[in-house]
Amino acid sequence: MKKKWLAGLGITTMLAGALLAGCSGSNEANSKGSGGSEGEKVQITLAGWGGNPSEQKLLKQTIADFEEKFPNIDVKHEVISEQYMDVLKTRLIGGEGPDVFYLDALEAPALIETGVVEPLDEYVTDDFDIEDFEKPMLEAFQVDGKTYGFPKDYSTLALFYNKKMFEEAGVEVPKTWDELREVSKALTKEGVYGFGVAPELARLYHIARASGGDVVKDGKANFASPEIVEALKPIVDQHLNDKTSAQASEVGANWGGEMFGQQKAAMVIEGNWAIPFLEDTFPDVEYGTAELPAVNGEKGTMAYAVGYVMNAASEKKEASWKLISYLTGKEGMETWTSKGFALPTRKSVAEKLGYDKDPLRGALVAGASYATVWQEGANLPVIMNNFNNQFIAAFLGDRPLDEALKEAQKQANSEIQ
Repeated sequence: MKKKWLAGLGITTMLAGALLAGCSGSNEANSKGSGGSEGEKVQITLAGWGGNPSEQKLLKQTIADFEEKFPNIDVKHEVISEQYMDVLKTRLIGGEGPDVFYLDALEAPALIETGVVEPLDEYVTDDFDIEDFEKPMLEAFQVDGKTYGFPKDYSTLALFYNKKMFEEAGVEVPKTWDELREVSKALTKEGVYGFGVAPELARLYHIARASGGDVVKDGKANFASPEIVEALKPIVDQHLNDKTSAQASEVGANWGGEMFGQQKAAMVIEGNWAIPFLEDTFPDVEYGTAELPAVNGEKGTMAYAVGYVMNAASEKKEASWKLISYLTGKEGMETWTSKGFALPTRKSVAEKLGYDKDPLRGALVAGASYATVWQEGANLPVIMNNFNNQFIAAFLGDRPLDEALKEAQKQANSEIQ
């Protein structure tokens, strides 16, 4: 996630130039390009990163269904398996960008402000049913009242807990963060921590804001403010003082799901991705999920969303929109999310597939309406990197939390400036 950003390279001008070059010669009458509506065969390119074989199979099926419904549109699916955003930006600059592509909510603000992403509002018809989308996921791709993409899927965070360990310790699933800290004490024993924590901003963002502070303010880092420090102090104290939490690397695991599956943590906070992982890798672990414990009396969780967007320089915008509207429509989304690898951003699809009542996914779906989307302007990646670099030092006890965050904030804002 350590990436070079468009603004930092002065790339906005280059992208704008490429966009103008790609659109030169067009006029008002054909600005939306060909859609293959009059028998003409049109090929459009869809680019995204790779997934596991099961996900790839689902996407292939969804695209095949689209092509059957629109026989005059052929979809060329391109997988960019490494350095996705770097490769994508290079292609956009060179005028060889795909017609439609994946865009992570985290990346959206920086790319949208360059002008290379097509606003989609004028393409939308009433039967597309925008109100059906989970609001936080949709808003992740909206800027200044315009919609630049529609979310194809998402995941929130939920509390994963080991049922056997809870039963043996005689404790209940915590509903507040204070309860989680107390329950962790009862669950911690030799070789097992009560709580497996990921000490990074992407997992702690909603907690950091819970005391009323702004992690990002006026486009700059603000996480050294007293409110943020106070909100994050319990995370550090639990690790250093209570000794009832640990990060995955401290027990020889690569991430929280693996730590939980190895039963070295009785609780972890993870997303939908952990469910198929645990089913495949640790099928004997009995576990449940619950909505995240409340902080200061307020429910909260994170949401990570990915959308489909259109290249503003595409010469096949009508066909591109047909693809986006199908993939993020009810029919296409149902196929894509039918196996539960991804959660549908449409409420009606989640209900139809039963995810809202699913014993494991229900807690994740419940958090969608109040989730904080992992996005906070074009400078969040710089802010995130500096936060993570210094917060871990405080988490491990190498320096006080307030000092670590002050240094990280100073460095982040220096880079932004």
